[in-house]
Amino acid sequence: MTQTVQSEVLKVLEDRHAVKQYQTGHKIPKEVLEQLLTATSQAPSAWNLQHWKLLVIEDQAQKEKLLPIAYGQKQIVESSVVIAVLGDLEANKNAELVFGPAVEGGFMPKELKDNLIAQIDGAYQHPQVAHDEAIRNGSLAAMQLMIAAKALGYDTCPMGGYDAAKFVEAFNVPARYVPVMLVTVGLAATPARPSGRFSLEQITVSNTF
Repeated sequence: MTQTVQSEVLKVLEDRHAVKQYQTGHKIPKEVLEQLLTATSQAPSAWNLQHWKLLVIEDQAQKEKLLPIAYGQKQIVESSVVIAVLGDLEANKNAELVFGPAVEGGFMPKELKDNLIAQIDGAYQHPQVAHDEAIRNGSLAAMQLMIAAKALGYDTCPMGGYDAAKFVEAFNVPARYVPVMLVTVGLAATPARPSGRFSLEQITVSNTF
């Protein structure tokens, strides 16, 4: 990686802040939105099971329906798109789709694939594991989404302030998925207010407590 690329990546990370006021009426071009979603899909995940489903809400009427569920927060209707990041409680069912092509391509022995799938299915016998992995890996996708959006010239706001049960009901979310967060995406109407950050001394511990 060149020094220029390193600097650009770090600049994107530094410049990303939550934006709650957007330029209303702006529509993200289809090819840009697809680029954003593709970048999101490249987030890391445990066992590469890709524990996420992205509900992309562009239609203004659907955003208006979401508004009261999100307690009237205006960024829902003013942003270009709201992306609901959902975690997959049954991500173990993705294992064959993930590892099968690797076996067919000669990159993984079938015995290893079978052992991995057995390991994964064993872990998913525990509902807490399924839930934790859905939230953990869905959150990785959400962060990747926000970084990619900033790199593409858009701002975002991660939102946990909404009624998850009402969201599931209103948007017909299958029981397989659990809401992780909403992420609004759009062009900032006013610059984001930089937020304070704790010093490294406050947030890090060397080797052990």
